[in-house]
Amino acid sequence: MPSDVLSTQALNRATLARQLLLTREKMTVPRAIEHLVGLQAQLARPPYLALWSRLQGFERDQITKLALKRQLARGTMMRGTLHLMTAKDYLRYRGLFQPLLAAALRSVLKERATALDLPALLATAKPFLDEQPRTFEEVRAHLLKHHVGGDERAMGFATRMMLPLIQVPEEGLEWGWPGNSGFTLAESWLGEKLSTDDDASPLVLRYLAAFGPATVADMQAWSGIKPLKDAFETVRGKLVEFRDEKKRALFDLPKAPRPPEDTPAPVRFLPDFDNLILSHADRTRFVPPEHRPLLSTKNLRVLNVFLVDGRTAGTWTTERKKGAATLVCNAFEPLKKPVRDALVQEGEALLRFSDPEAAKVAVTFAK
Repeated sequence: MPSDVLSTQALNRATLARQLLLTREKMTVPRAIEHLVGLQAQLARPPYLALWSRLQGFERDQITKLALKRQLARGTMMRGTLHLMTAKDYLRYRGLFQPLLAAALRSVLKERATALDLPALLATAKPFLDEQPRTFEEVRAHLLKHHVGGDERAMGFATRMMLPLIQVPEEGLEWGWPGNSGFTLAESWLGEKLSTDDDASPLVLRYLAAFGPATVADMQAWSGIKPLKDAFETVRGKLVEFRDEKKRALFDLPKAPRPPEDTPAPVRFLPDFDNLILSHADRTRFVPPEHRPLLSTKNLRVLNVFLVDGRTAGTWTTERKKGAATLVCNAFEPLKKPVRDALVQEGEALLRFSDPEAAKVAVTFAK
């Protein structure tokens, strides 16, 4: 029996629903982060903005308080990038990503990696990081002291990739973590051992709940783990199958939301590196092809974006001057007045959240 076809518009609305972007949801912060399988946290601020755009009544101190209670963990996960996870999910899945991180080490360092004595290096780094949180400047200096003449940067990168580490939050900071955060061993900080289960099939179900319907290649793009075909086969009896407009196989959970194509999608502001933009091999459900090169810088930083009718419609920045905060929208195409009005309303609310000390907030349009 042929599979039903899901249009790009249908995929857009289905994934927006799972990403909590069709309406702000009443959900606790840990439950939301668990549902989303973490939030991109290359920088400290984006997870706060990501949840503000997704949850009703989200307050700025909620993430920080939970991180200080060690219920949330910021560490290297999907795609070898920093994510904010529930502590439970970090412990459960961090080991699954270790082969990816080891491969990233070899890929980035190339011949420099072969010159490293990894067992000796990690034996030096591990107790040092376990004593107290350390910045990587401190880690590299310590390694160089004990491995005289070693490649300082390579040793630091190897430590970051090969040891499960947590970035330690601090009280009293605007976004929970300083720019130069201290790191410590995950198992010591969280008080539990990491799982050694290397079965990726449970993660397939979690991914589809947050980002589906999706292809195997989509999940590989989100996770960085390849191949995943066998993991999908393991849980295939729990999935339903569709086809996209290019006849590719899409997998999904039977009871996951797939709202009508004409479901309204409100304007939303998303922070840089938001996983909505980074979690599919084929991003056309959210990113028109002509917009894709406009979403990142030459050094691969994924910019803040805003969505109109569920698709990327521009980037945004924040300017602060003399007690005023201004959100500047850089639209990719001309916007109609009702859309601009909606962006102004949403943007002013965002500024009141992100810049509570500002005496004045405003939203402007670069073009």
